[in-house]
Amino acid sequence: MIRRSRALVPILTGALALASCGGGSSTGGTTQSSAPASGGYGQPPAASTTAAPAPAAAAGALAVAADPSGALMFTPTALKAKAGKVTIDFTNASSVPHGLVVENPSGDAKTKIITGGKATLTTTLKAGNYEFYCPVPGHKAAGMKGTLTVS
Repeated sequence: MIRRSRALVPILTGALALASCGGGSSTGGTTQSSAPASGGYGQPPAASTTAAPAPAAAAGALAVAADPSGALMFTPTALKAKAGKVTIDFTNASSVPHGLVVENPSGDAKTKIITGGKATLTTTLKAGNYEFYCPVPGHKAAGMKGTLTVS
């Protein structure tokens, strides 16, 4: 009988350690807890409807970031703004050079090409759909682009 009890001690200890492990993880400045949302262990957690946070932007500015691993993509790829003055804060945390251009019939607005930094673009836009893209040769063709909808 004692042998069985001793054999269960490591198993029970491991299970208790996992059950009590409710530490949070930090993502984008918000803390998420791994504790169940339903209020009790053994019950499924409530479904979450929160999306991943967008990169931080100045008040009233839109935010776009190049993929930090260097992949040829923006996050997000769809932006919305009101007609008038539009400001976009662009972040490139990768070691791959990227920039941001917003195509506009009255003249393209663009940032400088940056590596591991931030840049800001400000332009005046009328209602409509605009494409934004990376101006580094080959990046737009590889899919590093998105849509800005202005209403």
